[in-house]
Amino acid sequence: PQVFEAVAAELVMGRGDNGHSLGTLPMVISILAGVPLERLENAFPSQSVIRAMPNTPATVGAGITALAAGKWVSPDQMERAKTIFRAVGEVVEIPEHLMDAVTGLSGSGPAYVAILIEALADGGVAAGLPRAIALQLAQYTVLGTAQLLQETQIHPAQLKDQVTSPGGTTIAAIAKLEKAGFRSALIEAVLGSYQRSRELGS
Repeated sequence: PQVFEAVAAELVMGRGDNGHSLGTLPMVISILAGVPLERLENAFPSQSVIRAMPNTPATVGAGITALAAGKWVSPDQMERAKTIFRAVGEVVEIPEHLMDAVTGLSGSGPAYVAILIEALADGGVAAGLPRAIALQLAQYTVLGTAQLLQETQIHPAQLKDQVTSPGGTTIAAIAKLEKAGFRSALIEAVLGSYQRSRELGS
């Protein structure tokens, strides 16, 4: 993002392998974090510009991408962009003012989940499990829980209540999480990434 204008100018003027400069193409899709549509449209005048925020699970076809349309984008062009990103996961269309929030949640989110999985595995090792088994258990617990929530469409709190019995092991664990500020730490992580994305775009 910090050198966007200089690179964009080169792309507009330069020629690619197909004999076209970016300045002559009908649609430009940007995946740059923190670069707003206004800057993109200034760099590519009178062109259809779409901002996209995919995330790293797209590399295995399990990502989610948020799209925001510029002022010249037609419905057909937006559908074309959605088709492109559906090849690597789910797609949502949002107004641009929400893009920094998307960056904080799903854009940076895989890092939070990776830390969660690593910490779960470390807990398993601390309790006596071999490292490889602990990591496998942690990965499939997160993967399976996400799939269960997606397929049943129940609220996460409802699933938590189903797993939590009176005086049991899970409620004892949840009490520890609440005491450590687990929820607020995740909320602050999302907001920290969101704020940094806003700073990059200013």
